[in-house]
Amino acid sequence: MDKKIEKKKWTPKRILTFGGAGLLFIFIIYLLIFADKSSRLNVETERLTVSEVKHGPFQEFIPITGTVQPIETFFLDVSEGGRVVEKYVEEGAFVNVGDPMIRMDNAQLTLDVIYNQANVFSQINNLRSTRLSMEQSRLNLQSQLLDVEYDLLDKRRIYENNKILFEKNLISKIEFDRSKELYEYTSQKRKLTFETYMQDSLFRSQQIAQLEQSVETLQSNLTVTKTQLENLTVRAPIKGQLTALNAEIGQSIARGENLGRIDVIDSNKVRASIDEHYIARVLPGQMGEFTFAGNDYKLIIKTVFPQVTNGRFEVDMHFVGEIPNGIRRGQTLHIKLELGELGEAITVDRGGFYQTTGGQWIFVIDESGDFAVKRNIKLGRQNTNAFEVIEGLKAGEKVITSSYDTFGDVEKLVLKN
Repeated sequence: MDKKIEKKKWTPKRILTFGGAGLLFIFIIYLLIFADKSSRLNVETERLTVSEVKHGPFQEFIPITGTVQPIETFFLDVSEGGRVVEKYVEEGAFVNVGDPMIRMDNAQLTLDVIYNQANVFSQINNLRSTRLSMEQSRLNLQSQLLDVEYDLLDKRRIYENNKILFEKNLISKIEFDRSKELYEYTSQKRKLTFETYMQDSLFRSQQIAQLEQSVETLQSNLTVTKTQLENLTVRAPIKGQLTALNAEIGQSIARGENLGRIDVIDSNKVRASIDEHYIARVLPGQMGEFTFAGNDYKLIIKTVFPQVTNGRFEVDMHFVGEIPNGIRRGQTLHIKLELGELGEAITVDRGGFYQTTGGQWIFVIDESGDFAVKRNIKLGRQNTNAFEVIEGLKAGEKVITSSYDTFGDVEKLVLKN
């Protein structure tokens, strides 16, 4: 009798099939839940710039551009106008203090000098006449006073004699009274004459003082007019180079018009333009540094101009120590301007990444060196070499500082050698 053979439900093949399907399912679930879903991009390391985050000395400075200028420039503004009749020098000439450059003619000013001279002479003559008249009046009054005083002595002597005689009844009372009245009259006359003499002297003195003051004023006016006439010859106020002269023979020049300028050639300064963002942090005394012909030179800020034009303000900087040999006016210098003291900080090298990220994030390379991930950071001060790291990075970490323009929005870079 045949025996029925039952078919096994879980054969090895079936177990392997279901087991493989289960593992595949678990793997898919793992990928969906736990796997890295971030976007990634394969890049070659040789095209990247990798920098190490460092901890060490850091000083903030900014790059600025300056132009070499004369240490001092004097603008030639004429105080008096006229017609140019003579020209002694040309542009580019070197002049010393007092050297004539042009001469002008002004007919009205010449007439003013003659008129003022005539007024001075006339007033001086009036002063002399007044002094002579005062002297004559003084002598006349002194003579009158002398006569009155002599008459007073005579009248007093008669009065005193008559008084004695009257007491002895040798003269009449009428004769005595008459001598007394004459003496008192003469005494009063003497007082009046003396007062007249004093008042006349005082009046004459005041008149003389006024005339002297008038003469002095006229002489001052004459001096000013003569100075104006002399100013028609324009002379160099300083020693230097005449870099501009806008005057030709026959040309009419108005009062206050600018004829040109003279530059001091003994030394130079640097006029630099700075972004207004730094206006509160730039002060006189701050140092800058530039390289010229392979050597480093220092500058110091002497003047900060507060006016802001087109988002920028200007400073004047003077050379510290030796001035570079061969430097020329108008030459452009690239300067590193210090904004703070030297201190310790965590820093990351400057690079093209900043243009893309604005300093808000950076790609940090994993310790394995196989990939780099995006990390948020916070940067602070800066100089031409590095940024100060405030948050997000530690010393010793490696970051990608080259440009991110080709990376798009990926969050992970897979590094390929």
